[in-house]
Formats: sequence, structure tokens, C-alpha cells
Amino acid sequence: MQVVETPDAFFLPDGAERYVATEHGRGPWSSGHLHAGPPSALLARAIERAADDSPMIVTRLTVELFAPVPIGPLEVATSTLRAGRSVRRLEATLAAGGRVLARASGLAIRIQAVEFPPVKAEPRDPPPPPESGAAFAFPVFHGNAVGYQAAVDALVVRGGFGQNPTTVWIRARIPLVLGEAPSPLERVMIAADSGNGVAVVLDPKRYTFINADLTVALHRRPAGEWVCLDSITLPEPTGVGVTQSRLWDLDGPFGWALQSLVVEARS
Repeated sequence: MQVVETPDAFFLPDGAERYVATEHGRGPWSSGHLHAGPPSALLARAIERAADDSPMIVTRLTVELFAPVPIGPLEVATSTLRAGRSVRRLEATLAAGGRVLARASGLAIRIQAVEFPPVKAEPRDPPPPPESGAAFAFPVFHGNAVGYQAAVDALVVRGGFGQNPTTVWIRARIPLVLGEAPSPLERVMIAADSGNGVAVVLDPKRYTFINADLTVALHRRPAGEWVCLDSITLPEPTGVGVTQSRLWDLDGPFGWALQSLVVEARS
């Protein structure tokens, strides 16, 4: 029997704006669907490319997750909602078989030199560097099968299961799209959707806490391969929750990620 190996990428290009999602992106909630990080990064890639013809940086990206994204063929479509001189608003959709499964709205702001006095840094200790961490096993994943948890390196430097905050450095081990080097924004989006899988305060054997969206806001361009999530998860007995992650790289803080959670008891 011939064994077919999965190519080392989250997505394989399949023509103009068409991709095939591989098993490397498999998520924790269903064996046939993706972790939302890679699809969010694919939408970020589309929006970033649409803003790339001018000196702009994508400073805010909101991904709305309408339905689980399957492993298999996908289509991406991009449009410009408003193209101003200083601000550009863009939108991208991700679909399978003509059904839109996720939509991203992006905000890009022009880059220009501005001189001003030094601004006091935020009163928060930086995370220890990744080399001081220990291997982190995402509590929401079970086993070592091919999937998102095996496609990234994850090192915990503070906290752990049941603790707020928990701080984990994440680095993608494979490219987002086969044959391409991921952009800084793509690396951030691959990692940022893991906040609710980093700060896990409920037993995932008894509860699910799936995010319905992801918003990432950046105040500078991230650098390097490692993205640090300093995450806090706050579930409520109403079945609603939120995960907030301060985002760091080796140079310091660069943004925030926010996830709205649907909290349910397993039957």
C-alpha cells in the first residue's frame, strides 16, 4: 500500500485564489476541520497583498468565523471597500464550494515619519525569552496526529493549564502557502487564534470554548519568527467568554488579539 505524505505547508496553491487546505492545519474540535489560525492567516495574506501597492501597514484585522473551515479545496476573494490617502479598508472572504465560511475586514494605515517626545512604556513585565521555556502541549488537542499542534513550535514561559495569564511563544514550523516565506502578519495570524488554547481555564474534556471571531490590532510591524501570546481567558456562566492576548516578539510588545468565545458543556 502506497503512503501519500502531506506536503509541508498549511495550504497548497491550486490556481488563482484557490487553495487546498492540508491536514497540517487540523484543529482540536473536529478531525475534518481546520484550526482557525491558518485560515485567518490566509485571509490576512489576501488583505496584505491588496494593500501592498502603497506604503501602508495592516493595523487591524477582524476575522468572523461563520462555519468550520474544512480540510480540502478553498477559494479566497478580496475587495477594496475604501481607498483613502491615509486609510484603506479591505475585505476578504474564504469559501468552500461557493459557501462563505469566514470573512476578514482589514484596516491599513499609511506609514510616514513623525517626530514626538518619548512615550512611557506600558507597566507590564516582558515575557521571558523562548529559550527559557518548556515544550507546551495545547490542552485542547489530544494525541500527536498530524495537525496544527504538530505544525508549530510552542514554548510556555509563564502559567499553565487553569492559570490566568499563561504565556506561550509560538513559531510556525511550515509555510502558510507552499513555496512562500510567511510574512510577519501571516506568522502573527497563525499564532494569534491560539489564545483560547493557551489560557485554558476550563477542562476541555467537559467544556468547549470555541471562538466565533478573532480581532488583531497592531501598533508596529512584528519582527522575527516567534510570536508570544500573553493570554487571559474569562468565561461566564451565561455561555459567553473572551480571550485577550497581549502580543510580543523578541523586540517587545507589538499588538493585541481578542477572541469572542462560545462556551458550552459537552453532552
